[in-house]
Amino acid sequence: MSLQQCATTRNFMQEEKEHIQFELTDELIEQVEVLIEEKNDKELNTLFSEFHYADIAEVLDELDLEDATYVIKLLDSETTSDVLMELDEDNREKVLKNLSAKEIADEIEELDTDDAADIIAELPEERQAEVISNIEDQEHKAEIEELLAYDEDTAGGLMAKELVKVYETWTVAGCLRRIRGQAKEVTRVHSIYVVSKQNKLIGRLSLKDLIVAKSDQKIADISNSNVDWVHVQDDVEDVARVMAKYDLEAIPVVDDNQTLLGRITIDDIVDVLKEEADKDYQLAAGISQDVDSDDSVWKLTRARIPWLFLGLVGGVGAFLIMEGFHEAFSKYAILFFFTPLIAAMAGNVGVQSSAIIVQGLANDDIKGSINSRLMKEMLLATLNGIILAIFLFLFVWATQQDAATAFAISISLVVVIIVAGLIGTFVPLFLDKRGIDPAIATGPFITTSNDIFGILIYFTIAKLILGI
Repeated sequence: MSLQQCATTRNFMQEEKEHIQFELTDELIEQVEVLIEEKNDKELNTLFSEFHYADIAEVLDELDLEDATYVIKLLDSETTSDVLMELDEDNREKVLKNLSAKEIADEIEELDTDDAADIIAELPEERQAEVISNIEDQEHKAEIEELLAYDEDTAGGLMAKELVKVYETWTVAGCLRRIRGQAKEVTRVHSIYVVSKQNKLIGRLSLKDLIVAKSDQKIADISNSNVDWVHVQDDVEDVARVMAKYDLEAIPVVDDNQTLLGRITIDDIVDVLKEEADKDYQLAAGISQDVDSDDSVWKLTRARIPWLFLGLVGGVGAFLIMEGFHEAFSKYAILFFFTPLIAAMAGNVGVQSSAIIVQGLANDDIKGSINSRLMKEMLLATLNGIILAIFLFLFVWATQQDAATAFAISISLVVVIIVAGLIGTFVPLFLDKRGIDPAIATGPFITTSNDIFGILIYFTIAKLILGI
């Protein structure tokens, strides 16, 4: 390795190190605020020139709206457009309100079509039309309008129009000349797509194959016809599954006629997976809307209250059930003290079972019939229940010296665990079949239902065994 190469490598490693070590501190925020107050644009530009655009967005998220807008207008358009995409969605909305339609259009010009469409889609309809009318690049404008016509949860709403494509009739030499111009508009070239004269996707071409081929060879002779693709109306979650299954960095998007429309890259899929994970996590926690910790108290309340109300109804239901067994309490008071244990075990087992099923549905790993799943879960729950019941029986018998009561509580635990496991398995599968997000089955819904069933089963079995 030459000295120059060594120096280049050291510089690169140092740059990477500095980037990795970025830390948002109170001192940094204070420094930025002072520079803004002094209107020291030169120092601000110098400071931000050392940061990655994602780091700049992190800084702006901590500033007030006026200061964040000041920085956005100060930075060059290329940097600003990237920063806007990284800003917190609520903060970006506020910043965009402070920019004119022409200023937004200038930033849009620097973005890939998919990112540009995402930003415009967040604007009110009247504002959208105004911004689009200020986009000077007519081709870019037309492509953005095309993307806005697709539902955001489809492949069309996720794809970008920027890609590198070649015609099967071209020679290698002619192809290399032509793709240089196309590649300028593409941030990263993952694949070269081969199309027919009618623009139909017929194959793909790797850069390696193109470089090693003879200059007079036809593209059709060196391309690979085995190319994965998705339909423009496919759900984004289905797109994510395909790309994950085949370890793809990018995938082309086609219409009913197999016409090549665009491509979806892995960074967009990562965003989709993150959004879905956040949504599922909130559903599992009993939050019915997409909210952030910084949202208003009223919005957070509206997101939480439905499931809290369900928990309240479940608690009332448990009370009514227990009230119906007051005679059992009066004769066997010990049953009362084990009620929380039975309810907790029912809720825990149900959440465990439903979480496994929801994860399997998300990863498309659930195979076979529902009956086979239920049978497997019943066997698993039975084994777990028996093991736990043995320990519980020994504890109750040792502390109460009453084998009948210990037996009743232990048998109840086994049955409760089996029923909770079956409910935790069946509910998400049922919801998925009905087109409802099964993630709700891992939250208060499954916990509350299992609590009620668990208490009912517990006292019913105890009453039968003890002859109350």
